[in-house]
Amino acid sequence: MDTLRGSLLVASPSLLDPNFRRSVVLVGEHSEEGAMGLVLNRPSPVSVAEAVPPLAAFVADNELVHVGGPVQPQAIVVLGEFESPEKAGSIVVGSVGFLPSTVEEDEDLGVVPRVRVFAGYAGWSPGQLEGEIDEDAWIVTDAAVEDVFCDEPDGLWSRVLQRMGGRYVLLARMPVDPAVN
Repeated sequence: MDTLRGSLLVASPSLLDPNFRRSVVLVGEHSEEGAMGLVLNRPSPVSVAEAVPPLAAFVADNELVHVGGPVQPQAIVVLGEFESPEKAGSIVVGSVGFLPSTVEEDEDLGVVPRVRVFAGYAGWSPGQLEGEIDEDAWIVTDAAVEDVFCDEPDGLWSRVLQRMGGRYVLLARMPVDPAVN
């Protein structure tokens, strides 16, 4: 089985589940036991400083917690860009990996220039994600480090499709509600 770890799942226009409509999901884990991913383009209105004070030291003052998915919405998952990848819990794509599950403010993680904090995650049971891909619910493409830390998450879905080129350029321009077109 080829792993999708480090790939992006771009919701196809036919995926109408409100948790995933026009979402871009970074696959963080993928094996025969299932898959786990984080929705990259769903910032919440809650700041990291407000929701998870110990992590405030790692992020910009106005950094928002992102809704990573509908599974365990109280669980905090943190991705960071590591200059020393061996300090990561595990690397997902490029220099981006999971911060270890317990991080103290004075812990030496090396240099972690950028951090994104998520509440919850997306999860799939064995074979479920593969089935959804076969049903064309997801478009699979390579992730880029900048996708994880994009400043304008509302436009990420369109930007990733545009980057893919070809027929995806038309999808990228599709209005949220095609009936209003």
